[in-house]
Amino acid sequence: MLSALIWIPILGAALIGLWPAAIPASRARLAALVIASSLIVWTIVLLSQFDISNAGMQFSELVPWIDTLGLNYSLGVDGLSLPLMALTALLTWIAIYSTNESVERPRLYYSLILLVNAGVIGGFLAQNLLLFVLFYEVELIPFYLLIAIWGGTTRRGYAAMKFLIYTAVSGILILAAFLGLTWLSGSSTFDYEAIITAGLPLTTQLILLTLLLLGFGIKIPLVPLHTWLPDAYVEASPPVAILLGGVMAKLGTYGLVRFGLGLFPETWALVAPGLAILGAVSAVYGALTAIAQKDIKRMVAYSSIGHMGYVLLGAAAATQLSLVGAVAQMVAHGLILAILFHLVGVIETKVGTRELDILNGLMSPVRGLPLTSALLVLGGMASAGIPGMAGFIAEILVLQGSYAIFPIPTLICVVCTGLTAVYFVILLNRTCFGKLDNDTAYYPQVKFSEQVPALVLAATIFFLGIQPTWLVRWSETTTNAMVAAVQINVDRQLANEIFDGNQAGKSPPVFAAVKQKL
Repeated sequence: MLSALIWIPILGAALIGLWPAAIPASRARLAALVIASSLIVWTIVLLSQFDISNAGMQFSELVPWIDTLGLNYSLGVDGLSLPLMALTALLTWIAIYSTNESVERPRLYYSLILLVNAGVIGGFLAQNLLLFVLFYEVELIPFYLLIAIWGGTTRRGYAAMKFLIYTAVSGILILAAFLGLTWLSGSSTFDYEAIITAGLPLTTQLILLTLLLLGFGIKIPLVPLHTWLPDAYVEASPPVAILLGGVMAKLGTYGLVRFGLGLFPETWALVAPGLAILGAVSAVYGALTAIAQKDIKRMVAYSSIGHMGYVLLGAAAATQLSLVGAVAQMVAHGLILAILFHLVGVIETKVGTRELDILNGLMSPVRGLPLTSALLVLGGMASAGIPGMAGFIAEILVLQGSYAIFPIPTLICVVCTGLTAVYFVILLNRTCFGKLDNDTAYYPQVKFSEQVPALVLAATIFFLGIQPTWLVRWSETTTNAMVAAVQINVDRQLANEIFDGNQAGKSPPVFAAVKQKL
């Protein structure tokens, strides 16, 4: 069942890419939509059969591949990967549907999008470290081409190359960490379940974890590893920007939790304070930089950096509430960023600019873009964490779960929720309200078909905000198990310190009993 989610888009990409020249190119979009729709249906089937009370891997698949390298075709899904997999399926459909029907070189374009989908889904499902790296790198070249060929301005080549270099370095760091982890732990395979880090010296674990933090930090990205993001997001077309921010960035946050927290629970507690501070810094930097922007697409891009800081804070605190909130924030962020990028693309297409100093009067009921403006207001409210929407539930879980562990970084992030409202008020006030320049000015009307992606995303954001159980129910059991593993390792470390520090007859017998039991 899991392999179908990977190989259907790969085979679809091959089919569309090798489309005979005699067949109209417009059929490529229809074929891509059919494939993306089938992935959504298949994901719904998985959701219906998923056991939310089981914290382990489900629907597992294992096929031996290259034994000498320890590389196996091992797949599995749990409560951490399932919501992100569903998000990927939905946003892939959104990206394909929202693409201009007259896009140049459509067969190559839609083939690359389907390859991106296969790579990201494979990364979420891979249960072998080398297999994860393979899928992690699969989407690198397709994204590079999508930015370089279909980007917006003459700077698209620069943005694509910058993205390629940064993400290539990210993959190298992650591969180095996985190789060192497997070799030093003495494992004969790269399978996730076979990796045991408890016997490694703490310094070695810290080095390996640092490599993972840097690698996944580039992908998310976190400050100060973020400089590729504004160029790539702004130069990419809106559908590609949706995939970059809504899908690809989640590979970074997923990897941070799955491999950083999951494989190094003892060391995670040592670096958690620094990660919480870094999350707060990212939130502040993203919000303040967004306020200073004049380009609404660049403003949305910087807002993404700020909201990724909440994910890092929740993962650093590693409490039951904060970790399930971090997963919810990944999903909510993907949905909100997708609707904002889509609407910005619609505005640019109809008006011809993204500059705040030029845009005005979009809310005009006759000569403006009233429905687009209303949806933009909704997207801004969701990003600012207004109750009744998915963003509020995710943020409140992260903040409430993190406060007891890291009160100061949490309070800083609370302030940043207010700053988010500030820059969206600026955006909405300057674009949606006010009067048009003259009585005869008007904007081209938006077709209903062009509004469908935003309407679907808005309905999803509302539904998950009103029924938050559907946002957290899939991941709660898995994240609770991960939190328990961290707590057990912290207790073990504390017992060891107490016992070892009171040797030579000074240690009460109870400490020895506690250590033995742990």
